Amino acid sequence: MSRRLETERLVLSPLVTGDVADLHRIFTQPGVRRYLLDDAVVSREWTETEIASSQARFDAHGYGLWGVRVQAGDLIGFAGYREFHEPPELQLLYGLHPDYWGLGLATEAAGAVIRYGFEQLGFDRIVASTDAPNTDSIRVLERLRMRYDRREVTAAGLDTVYYALTRSAWLAAQADG
Repeated sequence: MSRRLETERLVLSPLVTGDVADLHRIFTQPGVRRYLLDDAVVSREWTETEIASSQARFDAHGYGLWGVRVQAGDLIGFAGYREFHEPPELQLLYGLHPDYWGLGLATEAAGAVIRYGFEQLGFDRIVASTDAPNTDSIRVLERLRMRYDRREVTAAGLDTVYYALTRSAWLAAQADG
């Protein structure tokens, strides 16, 4: 099974060690880290560990984080699956360098990952969460036809909203075009 995903404008391939510098540049952008990393500035070593963990998840389960590129260009973001919270819950995750916000690319990348999850991995349900104030990410989830599931205050004290998409709802949306 190929893990390379392509959309009309994007190419997604599993992150590799050679992506560390570009991914670290994305993770440390103030707009990206604000919600994704609770505004923490992560180290290059943290980014290396994140890529290594993603590679291990691909090897063990067939999923992890894909690097997002506009066709054959530079790394502009990431999308994929990762566990969050306690107990661990597998969730959809995505992020783009701010230079690429507002172009529909996050929706396009996350949509490709959702398709892979349902078609290749056989998921019955896909969950995503975001900080409640992150209205841009909420709009992406809604454009993906994910539906509000719940709101919680996490162990870290963050007001978090959860969205979910079932296989049956995704199939119905595909049939509707």
